[in-house]
Amino acid sequence: MILAGDIKKGVCLRLDDNKIWVVIDFLHKKPGKGNTVMITKLRNVEDGRVLERTWIVSAKLEDVTVSHQQFQYLYKEGNDMVFMNTETYEQVNIAKDLITGGDFLKEGETMVMASIDDQTGAILTAEAPIKIMLQVTYTEPGLKGDTATNATKPAKLETGVEIRVPLFINEGDMIEVDTRDGSYVSRKS
Repeated sequence: MILAGDIKKGVCLRLDDNKIWVVIDFLHKKPGKGNTVMITKLRNVEDGRVLERTWIVSAKLEDVTVSHQQFQYLYKEGNDMVFMNTETYEQVNIAKDLITGGDFLKEGETMVMASIDDQTGAILTAEAPIKIMLQVTYTEPGLKGDTATNATKPAKLETGVEIRVPLFINEGDMIEVDTRDGSYVSRKS
């Protein structure tokens, strides 16, 4: 059991409907009159629905134990991506669209997945590292001195993803990419 006042982002709760919900946002609010409340935004683990709930801070809620494990990306199989648990060597297939930043993963890349510690062992979150180094496989040639403006051009990366990069980036350059939104961060020499 957990008190509503102790809720943080990422906490998993089992609500009255016997379904598991993840806290994606919360607000601790003390009105001028009445009890202090915790306003939460929850996401259903199974279907992704979002729900807003308010509790008084002394309310007791059923929390769910979550474990974080290291997984290594092996290969793509249809619309799924195959990962291996680095401790147990067990392989897991996860739909590509359920992985945040999955388009930017290279084979052999490791990431952390959160799963529920119960009979199902359902995967809650699978997120690629926030920043990842990738090589530019194709882009139009850059021009010397094109660093003063924020102009960009398309560039294809080694994973097959196309992003916008500054004009001075050339084919073969190693760049750092933010996997959350696919934006260019910096060039590494």
